Amino acid sequence: MLQVARRGALSLGESLPVVREFLRSRLSPQGAGLDRDGRPDLYYTIFALAALQAVDEPLPIATVAEYLRSFGSGDALDFVHLGALARCWSVIGGASPSLAQEILARLETYRTPDGGYDGESKATYGTAYGGFVALGSAQDLGLPLPEPLRLVQSLKRLETPDGAWGNAPGLRVGSTNASAAAITLLHQLEMPVDASCGHWLLAQLHPEGGFRAMPLAPMPDLLSTATALHALACLEQPLPIPARERCLDFLDSLWTADGGFHGHWADDHLDVEYTFYGLLALGHLS
Repeated sequence: MLQVARRGALSLGESLPVVREFLRSRLSPQGAGLDRDGRPDLYYTIFALAALQAVDEPLPIATVAEYLRSFGSGDALDFVHLGALARCWSVIGGASPSLAQEILARLETYRTPDGGYDGESKATYGTAYGGFVALGSAQDLGLPLPEPLRLVQSLKRLETPDGAWGNAPGLRVGSTNASAAAITLLHQLEMPVDASCGHWLLAQLHPEGGFRAMPLAPMPDLLSTATALHALACLEQPLPIPARERCLDFLDSLWTADGGFHGHWADDHLDVEYTFYGLLALGHLS
């Protein structure tokens, strides 16, 4: 994902300096990424660091490390922020072996009976997003994910009759982000993925560019666009040239001269998470 985002940054041309300035403003002097309200947040730190890497901006590694050490082994963190802790450590050189083991052990407490993962510690089934966070965290920690085949099996329960995936069993209609997470997971675990999943994703293209979060969504959004494009790349399924041009127009409609991206047409805020998704989407379209 970072390699693709770097391609996206290269495509910015003369706009790159203003994007760098925006990204620098989203990392606090204490080494924390800032959320939409300007507050330090470990989750947003993922995207601040990754986006700064993508635009080839030096990172204040010592400052970020001090911020990360304040969380210890993540005893007070929820599932998503545990994954963020693992990801952020990987950016600045990696957690120590003992810390990595402790973080992974805490992530395993979110394992569900079906072999998946979910942010609720007592959940009965895993979600595609939970599996994505867990596998990515294990990779970031440099450790093998325990029983990966059980994770693959859990995804079977999330399949929907329309040929996609949802984030809960029994849904009739799939969602773009759950499907993209499942496809990426299966690709990373070197498992076969039916090509029809790519056709389902392509059907979520909005006539004016970008991808919808689900078939009946009223408008496209940047997260769904970035994840769909990434999943299609995993499937080696190219986007038709006219669709690619419309997607580029969609991205252009979300970018501002302040250097960041909005999440969708009705979004009035800029944040570093969506700006990273903008770079990722641009990289796949470049």
